[in-house]
Amino acid sequence: MTSNLIWILYRSESDASYKEALYCKKIIEDYGKKVFIYEIGLEINNINQLLPVSDILPEIAIVLGGDGTVLRAARYLSPKNIPILSFNVGGNLGFLTHDRHILKQENFWERVASNSFNIQKRMMLEATVFTEQNNKASQIKRSFFALNDFYFRSFTEEIAPTCSLELEIDGEAVDKYKGDGLIFSTPTGSTAYSMAAGGPIIHPSMNAIIVSAICPMSLASRPIVVPPQSELVIKPIREKKQKIKLWLDGTSGCVIKSNDTCLIKKSNHSTSIIILDENLSYYKTITQKLHWASSLNHK
Repeated sequence: MTSNLIWILYRSESDASYKEALYCKKIIEDYGKKVFIYEIGLEINNINQLLPVSDILPEIAIVLGGDGTVLRAARYLSPKNIPILSFNVGGNLGFLTHDRHILKQENFWERVASNSFNIQKRMMLEATVFTEQNNKASQIKRSFFALNDFYFRSFTEEIAPTCSLELEIDGEAVDKYKGDGLIFSTPTGSTAYSMAAGGPIIHPSMNAIIVSAICPMSLASRPIVVPPQSELVIKPIREKKQKIKLWLDGTSGCVIKSNDTCLIKKSNHSTSIIILDENLSYYKTITQKLHWASSLNHK
């Protein structure tokens, strides 16, 4: 560590996260480091304003909140290669976070100051939306990054709407899906929406892309796992003339119209996650978070 600067990003509208941020700031400043505190949430995101004007990047960013807060932070911090050290303050499952009680341990800040931790690189996805012009040429409409997933659902106020989507992988037509939508997930996101839709759990040390249909109307539609170098193109079926909504990590992306296509591929950026316990087992994490082997734990 060389910049002697640490950012603390806390979950907006959470008194617990704000109080914890103030506590962390005082401790870190006692170690002679400079600390900036920023609020991050759905409506408030100071990182977006900070990054373009900040000449000095922090050694690490401490994120206080749940997995959603970490996902929002990752989209801004990952392109700058800023490692994330996160703690579950006001979150739910906390797959990406440490227990908040670690912040009270006497030797915790010595470990941070002396780089006594591991950094895991987590694969991210990039989605680029193209729109077809009158001359049939395609123009980039929007680009997005996601640590967990992208998914497509119908953008309409009709009752029980469904959407129809075509999927191509590496230039080859694969399937036409009709149902509630499609999910494209990283291994990190395999325990999120993809899992709820019946997708497989993949160890986060692997690189792969999971494609899962949401409530498909065909029994033949099954989750598939494709190599990380794959390029996946999603198109609305044009004769349906539907508007489709693209979502990223559970937040709003943009509307996909009938003349749009979306390319999803592995991002050039990865998220650097700080792991304090080098012996931490991923399998132990998922058994605890998902309450697996409860009978064995009880015994």
